Amino acid sequence: MSDTRAATATQGKSGLFANGFDPLGLLLEGRAFFGLIAIIVVFSYLSPNYFTFNNLLTMSSHVAIYGLLGLGMLLVILNGGIDLSVGSTLGLCGVMAGFFIHGVEIAPLGVTLYPSIWVTAILVCGVGAFVGLVNGILIARFKVPAFVATLGSLYAVRGIALLITGGLTYNNLGGKEALGNTGFDWLGFNRLFDIPIGVLAMIALALIMSVVLNKTAFGRWLYASGGNERAARLSGVPVKRVKISVYVLSGICAAIAGLVLSSELTSAGPTAGTTYELTAIATVVIGGAALTGGVGNVRGTLLGAFVIGFLSDGLVIVGVSAYWQMVFTGAVIVLAVLLNSIDYSGRARKSKPSDGAAPTSHDIDTSSTTGASGSPHVSQKTAD
Repeated sequence: MSDTRAATATQGKSGLFANGFDPLGLLLEGRAFFGLIAIIVVFSYLSPNYFTFNNLLTMSSHVAIYGLLGLGMLLVILNGGIDLSVGSTLGLCGVMAGFFIHGVEIAPLGVTLYPSIWVTAILVCGVGAFVGLVNGILIARFKVPAFVATLGSLYAVRGIALLITGGLTYNNLGGKEALGNTGFDWLGFNRLFDIPIGVLAMIALALIMSVVLNKTAFGRWLYASGGNERAARLSGVPVKRVKISVYVLSGICAAIAGLVLSSELTSAGPTAGTTYELTAIATVVIGGAALTGGVGNVRGTLLGAFVIGFLSDGLVIVGVSAYWQMVFTGAVIVLAVLLNSIDYSGRARKSKPSDGAAPTSHDIDTSSTTGASGSPHVSQKTAD
């Protein structure tokens, strides 16, 4: 009886100190947060202008771009895929916003239409969704590897943006009040409660995504299919529909990021967002997600976006060469992947039953809502 009580008491413990104080485990669990604190401390020491209220708001505006892209990428990576087209989609959607604001000429009728800003935003999000839909159909229906399909989209979408503009940039996106297309700069420059609109958009999207991942069947399907797609399919999860949906949502997130970036710059160029797909992947990986799928959360992705954004801006403020900025950013990404590998290996060892002992309910978590995966990725409560 005493042994049973002791076992129950041990299983009842939760948190970082369930098996005693583990400083390495503590650092691994909070690696993104501690990394962000270290970046703030170091650059605050190197530059007195770094940790000021106005500069934090400016850096947060940059973080919003990375965060919006990263949230879309998170869904794809949770599904076990990859989307290399988000940077090009961002550029194309910015170009489409400039195209609509400057007027859509209908030659046969001899008229030029000037959509309102809200109509423009909806049309641009539709463009992003269409790019994601094409990617999703290629991957889910035609079994094209995600890397190949989205790599092809990266080039095709960027080429379309260049064809639309002829390699030029749409400037003066303020619109004209008489045409009813003003207000685009509101997204990039206006603030509510002294917080940039782009940051509020990122926060709103993060809250919505967190609820979806935690409280809806779609979220459970996503974690299940990412952890073990075959088991999820056998359990009745609509795997193909989920796969197509995450690419569509990734395209919409890229479109929103394109709107925010173009409004901040008050211009839209076909080369905007170049290499941003790698930054989006970095934010998700730094936040603790597994590239194999099934593990990751919104909170970690936002922390990863702040790490990338605050690091990049800090290097600029202290005058580090752009070449060295690429080196430091690459080193951070490699370090994040290394720490992820160490963390997941440690979890696997701890969850493995001792030799000669039958697995218990403590060793195998059967609390997954779907029960579809049969993989530890599904049983972990990694949604934010």
